[in-house]
Amino acid sequence: MKEHTFAICAYKESEYLEECIKSLKNQTVSTNIILATSTPNDYISGLCSKYNIEMFVNNGEHGITQDWNFAYAKADSKYVTIAHQDDVYEPEYVENLLSYIQKVDKPIIFFTDYGELRDGKKVYDNKLLKIKRLMLLPLRRKLFWSSKFVRRRILSLGSPICCPAVTYIKENCPEVVFKSGFRSDEDWEAWEMLSRRKGAFVYCKKPLTLHRIHEDSETSKILGDNARTKEDYVMFCKFWPKFIAKILTKVYGTSEKSNDL
Repeated sequence: MKEHTFAICAYKESEYLEECIKSLKNQTVSTNIILATSTPNDYISGLCSKYNIEMFVNNGEHGITQDWNFAYAKADSKYVTIAHQDDVYEPEYVENLLSYIQKVDKPIIFFTDYGELRDGKKVYDNKLLKIKRLMLLPLRRKLFWSSKFVRRRILSLGSPICCPAVTYIKENCPEVVFKSGFRSDEDWEAWEMLSRRKGAFVYCKKPLTLHRIHEDSETSKILGDNARTKEDYVMFCKFWPKFIAKILTKVYGTSEKSNDL
């Protein structure tokens, strides 16, 4: 058993899935790769066969959080990265993961900075990315990785952690990481829960993950029906009185425009 697994969450027939798989196969450090899906089809099984990837079918409850938890549970390794089918990883992602987590005694999660993929082009510099990097500035110092206070203050202003950029250290995480109910902020809710635990949020400032922005992505669909605003308010209420949470929700909503195409 290798130390790390990429657990790909695949849905229907994404034209970007093969590019994601190739980026995982091209890692400088050999790693496990599995695929989990609740929508099995010939396209997905064909790619799994082509690249010799074990496929697991979720026949239970479906949904974003349920599918992520299913993929997480199927990964039989110390460290698990839930890879989103549309996204891409730079070749040095796992290499940096294994190097960085050796710097602390009890890592909870490891995550990297990220860029965006828009129309096939890599974007590293826009308003949203600048704001998130500014929010994460304290975690560039190893001194603050294990500080509950620092990471909770960061999360109290929003979620600068890109979900596909995160690797979970299973022995220091619960069996179920994501709660059902949210469609947009399920990752922010998970970070809030994990931020209460003793251990380190290990941050690598290198942009080693590329998050694809396109009209068929789940993020774009959620923004289209304004589901995110209600969830943002619920999350801000975990850190602030309701009147402050309302103000922050309105301000935070402007960041959603960065996902417009």
